[in-house]
Amino acid sequence: MTKQEKTQVISQLAERFTENSNFYFADASGLTVGQINDFRQLCFERGVEYNVYKNTLIKKALETLDTDYSSFGDTVLKGFTGIIFSKESGNLPAKLIKEFRKAKSSEKPIFKGASIDTDLFIGNDQLDALTKLKSKFELIGDVIMLLQSPAKNVVSALQSGQNNLTGILKTLAERE
Repeated sequence: MTKQEKTQVISQLAERFTENSNFYFADASGLTVGQINDFRQLCFERGVEYNVYKNTLIKKALETLDTDYSSFGDTVLKGFTGIIFSKESGNLPAKLIKEFRKAKSSEKPIFKGASIDTDLFIGNDQLDALTKLKSKFELIGDVIMLLQSPAKNVVSALQSGQNNLTGILKTLAERE
């Protein structure tokens, strides 16, 4: 690869990092070509993208960004590194890795690290926590449900006690 090609890959990769606020680093070494193809197919079906890059190119692309990714350093960007890009959901790649591991009865791909809205997660032990994260849309849905709940309770109380309320008002009117 020439220096010009490397520069082009770095700029494209930096652009991908800025476009996708959620990206995961995974190590799929040790998987057969068929298994890696199955993993890529699963990623494609779920709307995420999986690509393998050289660690030095990834480091240089991350250095061009405003966010400090230096904690990824030598722990995450070491050995075989594939990147899973997810535009919408921060937990989807984590669920995808767990699902693939379960289906293949394997510990691969190994989760190395992730950036979810510039929050960094490092180490395979973080994968379970990431699967439990709620997506942006799930959180918005939860907030809407919480906001609707008191209004629904008032409306249902008024509707269920409609006859009682009318009777109480009649009784109060007759007393005067």
